[in-house]
Amino acid sequence: MKKCNLPIKVCPVCDRPFTWRKKWEKNWPQVKYCSRRCAGQR
Repeated sequence: MKKCNLPIKVCPVCDRPFTWRKKWEKNWPQVKYCSRRCAGQR
């Protein structure tokens, strides 16, 4: 998959877009936050 074709989500805490990462391959539907910091500030 090319970088320009990666799925994008918007973080509900910081309202910034973030793209799919290899480490999220198996649980991408459950990923809501762009980072651990944002997940802690929810």
